[in-house]
Amino acid sequence: MNLHEYQGKEILASFGVRIQRGIVARNAKEAVDAAKQLTQETGTGWHVIKAQVHAGGRGKGGGVKLAKNLKEVEELSGQIIGMNLITPQTSAEGKKVHQVLIAEDVYYPGDSETNEFYMSVLLNRATGRNMVMYSTEGGMDIEEVAEKTPHLIFTEEIDPATGLLPFQARRIAFNLGLSGASFKEMVKFVSALYRAYEESDASLFEINPVLKTSDDKIMAVDAKVSIDDNALYRRKPYAEMRDLREENPIEVEAREVGLNYVDLDGNVGCMVNGAGLAMATMDLIKMAGGEPANFLDVGGTADAKRVEEAFRIILKDPNVKAILINIFGGIVRCDRVAQGVVDAYKNMGDAIQVPIIVRLQGTNAELAKEIIDNSGLAVHSAVQFQEAADKVKEVLG
Repeated sequence: MNLHEYQGKEILASFGVRIQRGIVARNAKEAVDAAKQLTQETGTGWHVIKAQVHAGGRGKGGGVKLAKNLKEVEELSGQIIGMNLITPQTSAEGKKVHQVLIAEDVYYPGDSETNEFYMSVLLNRATGRNMVMYSTEGGMDIEEVAEKTPHLIFTEEIDPATGLLPFQARRIAFNLGLSGASFKEMVKFVSALYRAYEESDASLFEINPVLKTSDDKIMAVDAKVSIDDNALYRRKPYAEMRDLREENPIEVEAREVGLNYVDLDGNVGCMVNGAGLAMATMDLIKMAGGEPANFLDVGGTADAKRVEEAFRIILKDPNVKAILINIFGGIVRCDRVAQGVVDAYKNMGDAIQVPIIVRLQGTNAELAKEIIDNSGLAVHSAVQFQEAADKVKEVLG
């Protein structure tokens, strides 16, 4: 689950990480009120207006502006709120901005003693360990830094038995070229950041940039945070931060009915039980010359109601030209799934306008094939993987 910048900063601050302070606003009036409050609390005269959407590169799309007075705060906030923000990480349509973060200006005019760093905490899947990735090249796309100057990216792997050790935090500060007060501040910053990552069940904390001010303070000027969905049951306050407006509406609907669904860009819908079989099915579709339109795991219960819900979700994608149902009957019997497919097809009537291929293997697979073949419906049955692939190729033309 992705969070907005202001939400990520709230979590960071709760673990003692120094942040660029700000107040979220949903309209121009709230933005002005927030700016006035920040001026009273921090003494800042200038304010940064930041669009709050789940996408990076907001500045490149015009979603981050500097306001030098309250009039500009009102004007710029009014321009950003309601706009469709297009960044390198959004679709061509962009994302609608519903709110902005009014943040204090932490960059002093003419100050050449500030430094920007990049820092993130994430799982290194190759080693199964958490790691801190960091660079002296803050404020830039880390992908660009990795491509052009890979020697400027450092990593620190964390032993899960010990957690982040003091010498590792010091090594990070040293590699960033810090000394004196800023060195000590960075050690505290890194330690608090890692604790925030670990104790919030996050899958990613990315701070770009981490700022060293001219008076040697270290603070998070931005925050990209993702919380592990599987841990939300024990992180209720974080679960309440979910902004469904920022998520794919089809995926939201699928989650509400208990389906594991991920929207993709292809033309063949998938309905499968089990994540491993789903991945193999997607490979099968590619080999047959198609492109998977989704990942959909119906789980161990594939009765008529669940199959019908899955059909409706898949068919919301106008790019779907065929549907492949691939079920292994271990816990669930294949004949029950076949009857579920037939019943769901009849219930939906003319709503299904694309070919359907059904491959059922396992308990009562032969009986399931008979049910499909004798249904009188435009459903193609298959037994072997290759047979299913051939039928996908056939219906796609």
